[in-house]
Amino acid sequence: MSLQQEIINQLGVKPTIDPQQEIRVSVDFMKDYLKKYPFLKTFVLGISGGQDSTLAGRLAQITMMEMREETGDDSYRFIAVRLPYGAQADEADAQKALDFIQPDESFVVNIKAAVDAQEAAVEACGLDISDFNKGNIKARQRMISQYAIAGACSGAVIGTDHAAENITGFFTKFGDGGADLLPLFRLNKRQGKQLLMALNAPAALYTKIPTADLEDDKPLVADEVALGVTYDEIDDYLEGKTIDQQARQKIEGWWLKTQHKRHLPISVLDDFWRE
Repeated sequence: MSLQQEIINQLGVKPTIDPQQEIRVSVDFMKDYLKKYPFLKTFVLGISGGQDSTLAGRLAQITMMEMREETGDDSYRFIAVRLPYGAQADEADAQKALDFIQPDESFVVNIKAAVDAQEAAVEACGLDISDFNKGNIKARQRMISQYAIAGACSGAVIGTDHAAENITGFFTKFGDGGADLLPLFRLNKRQGKQLLMALNAPAALYTKIPTADLEDDKPLVADEVALGVTYDEIDDYLEGKTIDQQARQKIEGWWLKTQHKRHLPISVLDDFWRE
């Protein structure tokens, strides 16, 4: 079996999808999670204004509406959280996403003070925090904030990891890579767009150029620039298609280099470190 097929099997990507069916799969998955853990009453998700959090947020909101209708329990609710570092350059996009999602509740937690304090505390030890390292601190602070809200509201944290992000390891370990459940896992980037189209999302929410926007010195750098490969190439690869050899090598290189991000902490009983 080729490495490409191994990756496809591991990530569960289909070559084609029925968007309405996949919407149902994600919503039923989240409903089953709540039914298994009845002490949970909320889902919490940070909304950036990008495709992934917009899709996961809308699916979470649909889940909670159905749970209220089916159980008669009005305590089920979805909390959307804005997590800017100071002022967000694309704040208007985040507000468009919230207008589409229509969350039960919406909070704003500005992470700047916490991130800057963490940076200063480490640098007081005589160490330098690079801009890239600070970007990871931002991602982890955002997840700390989401878990703090979830802890205060009997909630679970939704993650936005999907196949095109997972294959490249384009997430921060224990930052946006840390969550309780992943309703988009198995979908590539274009399939996520198909779900948003089926949900009648405004086109601007899924045609926007994807960006992590974590580094101060490189604001709003496109994901595809950072990765050195396009999402169309990644999606084609995940759908089992033949792609340019250079793009294939880049994608597989990212997969192998970032394997450590896809595992819980490794113990001496794991075989991972022997591979």
